Amino acid sequence: MGVWDLLLVGSVMLFGLVGVLVPGVPGSWLVWAAVLWWALKDPQPVAWFVLVSATAALFLSQVVRWALPPRRLRESGATARLAAYAGLGAFLGFFLIPVIGAIPGFMAGIYLAERLRLGRHGEARAALRQAMRSGGSSVLAELFTCLLIMGAWLGTVLWG
Repeated sequence: MGVWDLLLVGSVMLFGLVGVLVPGVPGSWLVWAAVLWWALKDPQPVAWFVLVSATAALFLSQVVRWALPPRRLRESGATARLAAYAGLGAFLGFFLIPVIGAIPGFMAGIYLAERLRLGRHGEARAALRQAMRSGGSSVLAELFTCLLIMGAWLGTVLWG
């Protein structure tokens, strides 16, 4: 695959990551479709391994999301700003503290957004708990899976 093709696949993955945070956009399926496209255009065994792993991870993510409470973030008062902070926190955390940092990064992003909005530590903590109970854990599970898939793809492209 050429550089432009890889950049296009990467941008579709980034669009999918953002889509996880936006209601109505099939973010995880966009990430999977980008990996499928890459595996079909660059048919090497490692590409197919990443595709099979991504498929299994997304299936497992859907099972986990099914077991978690349904998303009711809009009803709880979650805003687009909150989603942006949470997504950016997860993305930065994923790369600053490799892989596992996405989880505290996601929650730190929600806390920071609520702290800026509400102004007090106690109220921000309560808002963080409410957001995680209202479906934030479901969003986190899907976003974490997509970050894992994107990280596997990026690692394969850079070092594969």
